[in-house]
Amino acid sequence: MPLLYLGRREVEELLPMAECIEVMAGVLAALARGETLQPLRSVLRLRLSERRGLLGMMPGQIPAASSPDAVAAPPLAPLAPLAPLAPLAPDIAGIKVITLYPDNRAHGLESHQGAVLLFDTGTGSPIAYFDASSLTAIRTAAVSAVATRLLARDDAGDLALLGAGVQAAAHLEAMAAVRRLRRVRVWSRSPESARRFAAAAVRRHAVAVEPAATAREAVAGADLVCTTTASPKPILAGAWIAPGAHLNAVGACVATARELDGAAVARARLFVDCRESALNESGDFLLALREGAIGEGHIQGELGDLLLGRLAGRRDPAEVTLFKSLGVAVEDLAAAHHVYRKAVAARRGIVLET
Repeated sequence: MPLLYLGRREVEELLPMAECIEVMAGVLAALARGETLQPLRSVLRLRLSERRGLLGMMPGQIPAASSPDAVAAPPLAPLAPLAPLAPLAPDIAGIKVITLYPDNRAHGLESHQGAVLLFDTGTGSPIAYFDASSLTAIRTAAVSAVATRLLARDDAGDLALLGAGVQAAAHLEAMAAVRRLRRVRVWSRSPESARRFAAAAVRRHAVAVEPAATAREAVAGADLVCTTTASPKPILAGAWIAPGAHLNAVGACVATARELDGAAVARARLFVDCRESALNESGDFLLALREGAIGEGHIQGELGDLLLGRLAGRRDPAEVTLFKSLGVAVEDLAAAHHVYRKAVAARRGIVLET
């Protein structure tokens, strides 16, 4: 069966942030209702002589009744027939295979590399192959935007970005989509990276971004904070966080790494994308728990619980809220399926004979 290849350019053009935010809201609600299937990700620590590297595998399924496409904006026109490709099934099944090399930036490469595969649920045949780096960057930031829309103060607009890489850029776009930004500061362990990021942001978003000399300076008084680094040790201390701030912590994705110290986690009401994943994979949560900074019940719930009205979001203007993002397979598959539908309709991508 022919396979549709969609590279970085197609993914970025067919998955605008505003649409991806709505697709993520739909799939997070389906996840909270128990309508999706996904095991915990499988992570292999690669044996490398001089570098750190992980290989992760994330399979999942979104059955037809839970497909998030109905909430995607804008609605799609009826699909034109495209004979060589598989018919579009509402049932979504697939896998993301991705590597994480935190030191890649020093070599001019992104830290995340890989592919997302979608399968025909009728025959089991692969029908589409996507660049995972671009898909991951967009959907990760889109999920943070959902969290920010649900948890941040309505007047929040002083943004601090810790990290100056791909995820920081995506998060700047995502935060601007859900809140009116009045100030943006960025910090990186590489001051030059922060300066380059600030210059690029002005060109792309017409927003001034101030490079900060330290992480503490970047977050001082900020009511939106996004941590997007590959650091295995805390870069954000609880004492630095302003009352009423909302935090999106997206960088640490294994049980042994953290971006926030225990005090930062303890100060905040904590929400996650998937409770099972957080209990097994979130170093920000697990290491704070091990230190005794928090109790086992510190996780308030999933974003889907907020979307479904099962939990209250922000309770008062001074409250600190935290979304700990790990990223789960059904988020990737929902985003990929949305891109696939649009690609078939617009006849985008490269058809490969298999």
